Formats: sequence, structure tokens, C-alpha cells
Amino acid sequence: MNADARFMALALTLGRRSEGRCWPNPAVGCVIVREGRIVGRGWTQPGGRPHAEVVALAEAGAAARGATAYVTLEPCAHHGKTPPCCDALIAAGLARVVAATGDSDPRVAGQGFARLEAAGIAVERAAAPEAGAEAHRGFFRRNAAGRPWLTLKLATSLDGRIATASGHSQWITGPEARRAVHGLRARHDAIMVGAGTARLDDPSLTVRGLGIAHDPVRIVVSRRADIPPQGQLGQTARAVPVWICHGPEAGAAQRSAWEEAGARLVPVPVTQGRVDPAALLRALGQAGLTSIFCEGGGTLAASLLQARVVDEFIGFTGGLAIGAEGRPAIGALGLADLTEATRFRLMESRALGGDVMHRWRAEDG
Repeated sequence: MNADARFMALALTLGRRSEGRCWPNPAVGCVIVREGRIVGRGWTQPGGRPHAEVVALAEAGAAARGATAYVTLEPCAHHGKTPPCCDALIAAGLARVVAATGDSDPRVAGQGFARLEAAGIAVERAAAPEAGAEAHRGFFRRNAAGRPWLTLKLATSLDGRIATASGHSQWITGPEARRAVHGLRARHDAIMVGAGTARLDDPSLTVRGLGIAHDPVRIVVSRRADIPPQGQLGQTARAVPVWICHGPEAGAAQRSAWEEAGARLVPVPVTQGRVDPAALLRALGQAGLTSIFCEGGGTLAASLLQARVVDEFIGFTGGLAIGAEGRPAIGALGLADLTEATRFRLMESRALGGDVMHRWRAEDG
């Protein structure tokens, strides 16, 4: 591995520290190197600012003059809540900027590179395009489609059940798999469940057992907003954000109760008797989210698959069978022919204790 590839790999690793914490901004990493020595490191800070380049420049100080900056995304060129990062790099006297990939945000889209080059800085625009696209897939998905990247997670028995007929589901998978789920939660902007899951399981949807304090936004999709606010979500809504995505028929009393609990209400159109999945994700994208980790249940999972908005599927399979009377992981899809089903390609498969984790990517993802 040459020096450029090595330093870019470090920048990509640093950027992952921001995942789930910096929306609506991308999780960018930056390394500043002078004469082969790292003089500054940075990653996008919680809430999206300061940006990675600014953090790295502050650490580098005067040593940034004449140095090379390795950054996982094209430096921004627009004034938002902070000044443009390309201007900060120019003012610091960088000699060279190496970017993994360009920024698809129309406010940037090559303008950051152009301003750096106009200032006499050597620019490499696409040093690691595939790795950069993967690192910023949620940000790019929102720019291109107006919605967050959506990962659907299911923990099932060998025969695809998520609970017995009575609803008992603890635990289909073991502690190693459950720990992995908490790690995945922490890397997403939000966790989403359907109303049935919220009512039946009364989940907290927090990140536990990892020694970190960060919790994603917790989203419940409930057409009537009729989840009891006395549960764990309602009791903790002022400490960890809760968003209730509801249809127009949600009653005033239900909406008021959740507002009083501290939740944010997100109105979404209803089609065919359910919250419209595409409209739901557009609303969440407009709210700034770039990645969502959906944990079911079966009705919500089916609606998302039918709408073809699932980008990634992560399954955890436990070594037991529940039988046909058990609750299916995914509700009815109404498929008459296999050609109508969304195809996923296998990206990863590994053992976790006595269970198996398998990760799939939509073929157009």
C-alpha cells in the first residue's frame, strides 16, 4: 500500500467515528500529512460541525502549511452554518488535497475542487471512489433520491419466524448477535419500528452494552399515533428523541399526548390504508436523516419491500425452528411471480456465537 492509500484508509476510518452522530452532514474524516508525518486528524463532530477539515487544521496549526490533506469527501464550497472548508484549507496554505470522491450536493459538486485548484493547490479528485461512495452512501442517497439509506434488520428462527404464536421472542438469537445489533444501531441516524412492534414489545430502542452514550433518533410509524405514551419510548422522549410518523387520521388526543411527552410529530400521507413508505422516507430525508435502521415488524417490513426502498438487508438467524404457527418476519407481499421480488446480493456472512449474520445489498444499491 502506497502512502496516499495508507493515509486515505486512515481518513476513512476516522470518518466512521461520526456515523449516526453528525446528520444532516456526512461523516467525513480528514488527515493532514507533512513530510510523511501526520500533523492533524479530524472527523465531523456531533451535530455536523465543526467539519472534519476544520478539526484537523486546528490540530495541525502552522504545520499545515505546505502539507497534504487526505479527506474522504470533496471539501464544501458553500456557506451554511459554518464557512466553506475549501476556504479554510486555502487559508492554511495546504499544498495538496487528496479526496476519496466528489460531493454530490449541488451546492458543492466540483466547486470545492475548483476553488482549491484556482488557489494553486494540487487536487486529486477521486483517489478512492468506491470506498468514498460506500462511506457516504446515506448522504449520497439523500442527495440523489431525497431519502435516507434504509437498512432492514430481522432476527429470525431457521424457518423465518420472529416470535411464537403467543408473541414470545426473547431470545431467538444469542448475546453476540444482540451486541452486534446495538453496534449497528449506533452507526445509524435513526432506528425505526412499526406501531405493532412498539405496542407488543414496549422497546427502548437505545444503544446498550457498548460503553457509549450516543442514541439514535427513535422512530415509530403509526398511522393513528395510537401507541401508549406511558411506555418506555414516551417516558424517555425528552432524553432521547422520539419521532411519531402518523397519517392524517391520527386523533388530536393522541397527537397531543405524544407532544406533551416530548416527541416530534411527522405527518405523512396514507395510501391503501397505511402510511405511504416512499412519502415517509422523503419526509425523514427532508428532516435531515441520512441513514435509518429498521427493526420491523412484519407489516412495516413488507410495506418497505413492496415500495422498493430497502437498500440493505441484515439478517440474524438463530439455530431453532418455531413452526408455521409462529409469527412471520415479513408480512404479505402479494407476489404472483418471483420476478416481482426485490433481489439482493450477498455482501457478508459470518458466525456470531451460535447464530449467523448475513448482510445483503439491493441489486440496484
